[in-house]
Amino acid sequence: MKMILYFIPVIMMFLSCSNGNSSSEGKIPALIPAPVSISMLTGDFVFTKNSNIIIPSLDAETRLAADFLAQLINNPTGLTPDVSAGTKARKRSVFMSFDTAVKNDEGYILTITPKRIAIQAKTAVGFFYAVQTIRQLLPVEVENKKVIEGMALSVPACIVRDEPRFIYRGMHLDVSRHMFPVATIKDYIDMLALHKMNTFHWHLTDDQGWRIEIKKYPKLTEVGAFRKETIVGHAGKPPFKYDGTPYGGFYTQDEVKDVVAYAKSRFITVIPEIEMPGHAMGALAAYPELSCTGGPFEVNPKWGVMPDVFCAGKEGTFAFLQDVLTEVIDLFPGTYIHIGGDECPKTRWEKCPLCQKRIKDNGLNDENELQSWFVQRMEKFLISKGRKLIGWDEILEGGLAPEATVMSWRGTKGGIAAAKQKHDVIMTPSSSVYLDYYQCEPAGEPLAIGGYLPLEKVYAYNPMPEELTPEEQKHILGVQGNVWTEYIPTSEHMEYMAFPRAFAIAETGWTPDRLKDFEDFLARLEVLKKRYDAAGINYFRGEYRNMRVAAEKK
Repeated sequence: MKMILYFIPVIMMFLSCSNGNSSSEGKIPALIPAPVSISMLTGDFVFTKNSNIIIPSLDAETRLAADFLAQLINNPTGLTPDVSAGTKARKRSVFMSFDTAVKNDEGYILTITPKRIAIQAKTAVGFFYAVQTIRQLLPVEVENKKVIEGMALSVPACIVRDEPRFIYRGMHLDVSRHMFPVATIKDYIDMLALHKMNTFHWHLTDDQGWRIEIKKYPKLTEVGAFRKETIVGHAGKPPFKYDGTPYGGFYTQDEVKDVVAYAKSRFITVIPEIEMPGHAMGALAAYPELSCTGGPFEVNPKWGVMPDVFCAGKEGTFAFLQDVLTEVIDLFPGTYIHIGGDECPKTRWEKCPLCQKRIKDNGLNDENELQSWFVQRMEKFLISKGRKLIGWDEILEGGLAPEATVMSWRGTKGGIAAAKQKHDVIMTPSSSVYLDYYQCEPAGEPLAIGGYLPLEKVYAYNPMPEELTPEEQKHILGVQGNVWTEYIPTSEHMEYMAFPRAFAIAETGWTPDRLKDFEDFLARLEVLKKRYDAAGINYFRGEYRNMRVAAEKK
């Protein structure tokens, strides 16, 4: 009965609101992710030329939320609220204060009355997430960055008490197969921030291209960033055809720094992924001596898994990778570095005398244990630099590195196994959060890798395995959606595949499972579509329900 009572006001709000927010007592605003609790009050807070923003201190991190809100207000009104430090709220003001009553580092209490707005938080990130809630309550005109003569901004009076379910709430983007302009990356980060996600996983290297400048190894971008052509059609359906058009590019270190700084201003950590020991053709085309056979190689124009990988028997391989990661570490200040570790064929290692000698010298049983030895060696290096290693769940094979964090993508078994071994886990199973899968029936849709993953199925996923004990469940850090781009060549297509499914993942990561309801989510999504339209987001507008399940029920 509680679920029905909550759902009805949202539908009423959807039918009656035209500007993306709610302004009447008793109507529940459309917020994604849904907050832990919200109580509607009477009236609205209206921003005027006398409105200002008061924060506990003017340090750079604390100012981020205030400056973000000030820009939102400025977009349609031309008003520039004053931001100042203080300990007392004033009439018509937005007052932010640190408060020990908020226990969660990312949590907040947002109180909006006709007189003022108050935000209580434990840390500056709580202020920022409260501002993202305000952003979704404000009229959609704040998104288009154009001043509208006489525009008045108001938000409905309410009290929101909120905090995330998981500490890790992420989205991934592959730029190796197809890359996107820095502006697109920033737009992507903005959508993550709007929905209170805190991690951007940037997949920068693979067989089809090396996308990050490494100054010590210039051929990585001179050679490894470009392929002579790209496969046309599906890579799993021969005969194969190619477009004959060179493709490539990379991000300079200055561009990487720009993206990382932009993400930081939205309290998003960027995790770089530098693939090893497999998915290495971008690097091997540039430096074939790092392989078992010596090449020559080319940056692969076809999707799929390649047999040539970094040679585990050569010391030069590790010198190279440590040099690369040293530069990467300097660019990315976050705790984690992702080393891939997935889909590494062992055929070259099986025939390589140096790899076989490495196996014998280290008392290893087979090539799987050689990969584990490889990963553990890289982990030791990262730990020496004050960082932690993340890898896909294949790093479990042959023995898990002592402090590694596992991304469980081949279902949930890898994550469950890692958690039972007391390793931290991020759940990212392909069956539930791989957003390169078809989101509706393929007829009339752009070519995709395959699969069927409608919004309803994404929303239904619960990252917390019931098989784990309460103590083991503490190792489930959160959830991540992945966007692989073999069949996603443009920014518009990427947004079409990612959104709104990424917003469902955001709600899964933030909102308590007991409060999730798909029909309610759809109602809120319908209202927020106007905001996405104003922001210029090319989201999918088709069927969101799982029609195959519906057909089976009939």
